[in-house]
Amino acid sequence: MTDDEILAEFRDAEALLEGHFILSSGLRSPRYLQCARVLMDAGRAERLARALADKLPEETRTAIDVVVSPAMGGVIIGHEMGRALGRNAMFVERPEGVFGFRRGFRLEPGTRVLMVEDVVTTGLSSREAIAAVEAAGGTVVAEAALVDRSGGTVELGVPFIPLIRIDVPTYAADALPPELAALPAVKPGSRAAT
Repeated sequence: MTDDEILAEFRDAEALLEGHFILSSGLRSPRYLQCARVLMDAGRAERLARALADKLPEETRTAIDVVVSPAMGGVIIGHEMGRALGRNAMFVERPEGVFGFRRGFRLEPGTRVLMVEDVVTTGLSSREAIAAVEAAGGTVVAEAALVDRSGGTVELGVPFIPLIRIDVPTYAADALPPELAALPAVKPGSRAAT
């Protein structure tokens, strides 16, 4: 898929939003990609996951044993990536603030993992999920995401393969441009602002 085709999927799902948004990282932005809306259509989720799986280098596709994603945002795309790659998919969650495996999910020592996210901005959730995999005895060989919002600057400690990179400005809450400060802030993400 081309970048225009990918963005068309978001627009068609009314998932490319404009306004004043508080991101999971606590940063503010005038645009938000609501991946839950784009992924609620199973056909669209499958198309995007297959396009992302196709972007993975062959050595990554063959090296992984399982797909892991952080809850909540990564669950659907992680499941679809598991299907596209013919691998099991599981997720980590943080009911008490720290990512870990629950629901009977576990890794055998040395399990090679593809971490899958919906959107990466600062990489905080990704790094925390990677640490949970390592604590459980696995090794993350790469991370894939639908969207890289970091401007290409995120450092995860593993190769990072996004389906699309979107340069959207982000601001600290105390450094908003006047036009953004004039709008009411909305928190559409799944994690409390830090």
